[in-house]
Amino acid sequence: MNAVNTSRFHSVETVPENNSALEQPIAVFRGPHQPATDISGKVQALEILLNNAANEFDSIALASSLAAEDNVLFDVIARLKLNIRVFSLNTGRLHQQTLDVAPALQAKYGQTVQWFEPQAKAVETYVNTKGRDAFYESTALRKECCSIRKVEPLARALQGAKAWVTGQRQAQAATRATLPVREFDADRGIEKFNPLADWSEADVWTYIRQFDVPVNTLHFEGFPSIGCEPCTRAITIGEDIRAGRWWWEDPTSKECGLHNANLKK
Repeated sequence: MNAVNTSRFHSVETVPENNSALEQPIAVFRGPHQPATDISGKVQALEILLNNAANEFDSIALASSLAAEDNVLFDVIARLKLNIRVFSLNTGRLHQQTLDVAPALQAKYGQTVQWFEPQAKAVETYVNTKGRDAFYESTALRKECCSIRKVEPLARALQGAKAWVTGQRQAQAATRATLPVREFDADRGIEKFNPLADWSEADVWTYIRQFDVPVNTLHFEGFPSIGCEPCTRAITIGEDIRAGRWWWEDPTSKECGLHNANLKK
């Protein structure tokens, strides 16, 4: 990651430090307060892509984490009344702020996400034999927890689907740097769309402001990437936007199993 240009991950500004005689400049992570960008062309391309995808596949679904990117996609789907089903995975360890996004979407759009939960017996076995928070002990145990709480429910959520949509972006992590807009998901044997692959964080927040899209309030507390509560923390100056996810692991291998193809590129 040493060679990565951090400007891809952050929008920063230099401001004078308060009460400093030397007016020392400091970098400030703007988070949702990104500067506005011209997204007119990207919005048009996004609408065309999702409309074409909905027409091409009679069974297609958006896997939403209820984060900013996914809510942008939700907004397009709702505005254009596209036949794209939206679901989310309730792992049982989500922040309350994440759960609160669903009723906010319902209030604005008149529709919300379909929830899928892990198998209770599998969760119980993991907790009783390994420990509720055993995922801190090794990557293998973390991935096993993700498999139970996320990967298996995803498989059920995508049963019968011919394609699925994600909110992944290239600038989110080292594992996503070459993310295509469209790919074949060999693990599941269906097409996969990443419509925001080339969108910047500023693009995302420009869209959210322009279209008044509901967002997770944790985004305003230093959480650009939000997963399960015990595996997510706020980031600090100089960190990439996925640094708060599984922060104890190697950043080049931090995926939960939903997007394993990112590790094979």
